[in-house]
Amino acid sequence: MAQNTYDAPGNRLASTARIAAHPIHPMLVPIPIACFVGTLLTDIAYAMTAEMTWSNFSAWLISVGVVIGWLAAIAGAIDFFANRAIRNLSAAIIHAVGNLVVLVLATLNMLVHTHDAWTSVMPWGLTLSAITVALLLVTGWMGWAMVYRYRVGGA
Repeated sequence: MAQNTYDAPGNRLASTARIAAHPIHPMLVPIPIACFVGTLLTDIAYAMTAEMTWSNFSAWLISVGVVIGWLAAIAGAIDFFANRAIRNLSAAIIHAVGNLVVLVLATLNMLVHTHDAWTSVMPWGLTLSAITVALLLVTGWMGWAMVYRYRVGGA
C-alpha cells in the first residue's frame, strides 16, 4: 500500500471532518480512552473491595466512553472514507478496524455493566474492560503513527 504523504500546505492527508480547521476525531478520542481505562481501574477496585461505588463508577465511565467513542468513530469514518490517501495507509486500516472492535466490545461491556454490582463486573465486565484497554494500546499506536509519521489530519 502507498505510504506517501505531503506536508502542509497541500497535505493530501488532511482531515475532512473539521471545525474551524481543527480535526474533530482527535478532539474526541481522549475522552473514551480515559473512560475505558478508568472503567478497567474501577472494575479492578470493585473486584478487590466489593464496594458498590466502584461498580457505579464503572457503569458511568463505560457509558460516557461508549457515547463519545461512537461520535469519535463517526468523525474518524468521515476522514477515512472521504480521503483515499488516508485509506491507503495500512496504519489507518488497522486503527479503524481495531477501534470498531473496541467500540463493539465497549458497547457490550456497557450492557454487562447494567446488571447488579457483582455480575456487572465479575467476571465479564472486568474481562471486557481488560481486553478493551489492551486493544486500545494497539489502535492508539496506529493512531500515533498516522499523526506523527504520516501527518494525517494536518492543515
